[in-house]
Amino acid sequence: MKVWTRRLLRLFPCKPCHAFKQINLLLTPVLPETPREALSTRGVTVRIWDAQRIMKKPRAAVGSGGRRGKQASSGEGRGRRVLGSRQAKSSVARGLARQQEEVVSQASVSLYHLFRDVAEVTAFRKSLLSWYDREKRDLPWRRLAESEVDPDRRAYAVWVSEVMLQQTQVATVINYYTRWMQTWPTLRDLASASLEEVNQLWAGLGYYSRGRWLQTGARKVVEELGGHMPRTAETLQRLLPGVGRYTAGAIASIAFGQAAGVVDGNVVRVLCRVRAIGADPRSPLVSQQLWSLAQQLVDPARPGDFNQAAMELGATVCTPQRPLCSQCPVQSLCRAHQRVEREQLSAPQSLPGTCDIEACAPDTGQCQLCAPPTEPWDKTLGVANFPRKANRRPPREESSAVCVLEQPRAFGGARLLLVQRPNSGLLAGLWEFPSVAAEPSEQLQCTALLQELQNWVGPLPATRLQHLGEVVHSFSHIKLTYHVYGLALEGQTPVTVLPADARWLTREEFHAAAVSTAMKKVFRVYEGQRPGTCKASKKSQVSTLSRRKKPSPGQQVLDNFLRPHIPADAPSLDSTAQ
Repeated sequence: MKVWTRRLLRLFPCKPCHAFKQINLLLTPVLPETPREALSTRGVTVRIWDAQRIMKKPRAAVGSGGRRGKQASSGEGRGRRVLGSRQAKSSVARGLARQQEEVVSQASVSLYHLFRDVAEVTAFRKSLLSWYDREKRDLPWRRLAESEVDPDRRAYAVWVSEVMLQQTQVATVINYYTRWMQTWPTLRDLASASLEEVNQLWAGLGYYSRGRWLQTGARKVVEELGGHMPRTAETLQRLLPGVGRYTAGAIASIAFGQAAGVVDGNVVRVLCRVRAIGADPRSPLVSQQLWSLAQQLVDPARPGDFNQAAMELGATVCTPQRPLCSQCPVQSLCRAHQRVEREQLSAPQSLPGTCDIEACAPDTGQCQLCAPPTEPWDKTLGVANFPRKANRRPPREESSAVCVLEQPRAFGGARLLLVQRPNSGLLAGLWEFPSVAAEPSEQLQCTALLQELQNWVGPLPATRLQHLGEVVHSFSHIKLTYHVYGLALEGQTPVTVLPADARWLTREEFHAAAVSTAMKKVFRVYEGQRPGTCKASKKSQVSTLSRRKKPSPGQQVLDNFLRPHIPADAPSLDSTAQ
């Protein structure tokens, strides 16, 4: 015992009370007789006593449905305190003990970052769900999931919403979701739609592969699964293309009531702050711990509501910047908030040489859930020190030359030439103006672009492309600069017969077609500077605005009166991202 104590004290040279607390945890509920195995903890080899006694390891494997046979070791039965039968049979306690044992066995994670007892988990669930019942937002997919009786239609409604909400703000998704469900209210409706129709409705939402995966999955459900959605997170992820661990857990918990935890960006932020996890959340070890925490916390009675509550908390209260800690329902359980409170205490209020037993021991730099020593605590950030900011690679920069080719006097109205992108890769299957990779000189660029136009529509009259400006559009991994050109064909040119992947569209058809946001930006440049007026500079535009007649004082008063009032504390849409 003395040897064990001395070794633990060496682990925490600056935090002796933390070492004694670890000893106290390991000796509860029983002091074992003999050492069982040795593990390497924080760089020092120490003796770990019988895990079954220390961590209350259950006899039955959790979730296996069977029972393990009693171990025949004669030494295991001696000196053991008999636990109450009710406590031994508590499935929640067994699950918590098992998860803590797994973490301790990794010998690199402090118990400080975990939920240590059932009471703490229960309090977290109760506080979060009570807050959610009072404060949850009224969203169309939530109303549909609550009112829909058919489990397959309910799962489909949840599936569509979860896919649309990936990397997209709630305010943006609402209109798209409403139109989608009105157009294809069932899986069979979506399965019978064409990819062109799906892309057309999805246009402007970004990450276009999401819509294609939805349709592919719907067709598989209808054609191979008899029209019935898989009922568990495991089968959803295995059978549906494009459905990952998070989406599968969300569908299974919200639509089918399976107690499956979920981890998205909002949940990562909440868990990292609640348990003061400062390590990189993208690392395999931290990611595994976050999923383990989510599974441990999810309420088996209301799994769907709990998962939505955790995401709602991260979206509306525990935001990336300026979190509303005073409104947080789990503030009393938040390690990050406790750290802020400790930092706010003045030095004279604490006795010299004392330390907080509720703090981890990051001084050794060995706990893999703590922030690395190279990233010290920033008092100005507060709880926003968690989670650790990802070191993202800057997007690669590319350039392209694009031309808006128009027939102003075509039969039936002015027409614009659009061509379809390949069925794979960036913006697959969408429509765009003809384009080529940018050339080092403008002359070579115009030559290549003119040749590309002729490949689609045949010979063009001798003319020179007019440069209209530039458009910069950022994708997830590419920063693309479009050099915008324009060419209007003079005279009443008949509409040319085009290949299947090229079209002449009116302006109304263009705005309704499956075109990307980048192409809409390009078209706005074209509309703002038609060929023939492209040489007008910004300076001339500013001088034109300055020559406009200034409104009279009375008109200014009337304009100010009619201008809508926006409170200074009005929340922005960025704070409602989910």
